[in-house]
Amino acid sequence: MKTSDFNDETLLRLMARSQTDALSELYDRYSRLVFSVAFQTLGSRELAEEVTQDAFLRAWQHAASYQPSQGKVATWLASISRHRAIDVFRSQQVRPEGHSLSWDELPFWGISEANSEGNSIEDGLVEAGEGQRVRSALAQLPPDQQKALGLAYFSGMTQEQIAETLGQPLGTVKTRIRLGMQKLRLILGGPA
Repeated sequence: MKTSDFNDETLLRLMARSQTDALSELYDRYSRLVFSVAFQTLGSRELAEEVTQDAFLRAWQHAASYQPSQGKVATWLASISRHRAIDVFRSQQVRPEGHSLSWDELPFWGISEANSEGNSIEDGLVEAGEGQRVRSALAQLPPDQQKALGLAYFSGMTQEQIAETLGQPLGTVKTRIRLGMQKLRLILGGPA
């Protein structure tokens, strides 16, 4: 049986047993997704390529730790990519404060497991309509909530870093992020 015949979970079990063919197949399936997530965070093709390689190395090293009950393999890989990209972003200081992006320039996407037509997560990343919907929802928030959410989700800052950057108390930042997320859920029609 060829590795292309195996499902994602089986590939990870094979990777945990040092089967390099399984890693190659998983890379073929998800390298574009992992790259897209990294590129959205970093805005640099070169850095996104490095993060993609590193994400698959980490997947190889930690394949045995994958728990199917906690999400699909694609979601797990996207999470590895996002966390690694945030680490690179912070260490490289890709967008220092003086070069921050406006709300219209920020990348927005929604990752869903699959839509009713069976499209993959990768297809969800390129749905332009979702990005515009989120931009419109964000525009309805007060500026202080927009700023706090932008720093948290698009610059990868912790709440403590946001408080320091904005020169505001940590409690104020936490409240703004929480209220902003609640308003976004209401506007976008999600659970409150």
